[in-house]
Amino acid sequence: MNIAFLCVLVAGVLPVVCAGIAKWGFHGFDNHNPREWLARQTGFRARANAAQSNSFEAFPFFAIGVLLATLAQADTQRIDLYALVFILSRVGFVGAYLADRASLRSAFWVLGFISAVGLYACALGF
Repeated sequence: MNIAFLCVLVAGVLPVVCAGIAKWGFHGFDNHNPREWLARQTGFRARANAAQSNSFEAFPFFAIGVLLATLAQADTQRIDLYALVFILSRVGFVGAYLADRASLRSAFWVLGFISAVGLYACALGF
């Protein structure tokens, strides 16, 4: 089993989970204009929606890093480690976002970014 590829799947599903959290309970949810409805939300719903957006933004950089490191035939254990750290940091990021812990959220974001950069370093042979 390729752990890094499984992590790409998890990273791809994470924004959908955030969207579900943002829409949890559907208080006056307007499925005809869901983005307008989400834009009016506050509190955890607004933060979950922001986490959704950030998760979509982070996904391509991470997924391409996994693919490039794999194509470069970098050490599989190292790729898996960076991928797992990325996923754990993203889950921590979402949790910190929902809990309104801005500094902790930023720390998780940085850790995830560094792990994604590590994948590119693997692909380049560093």
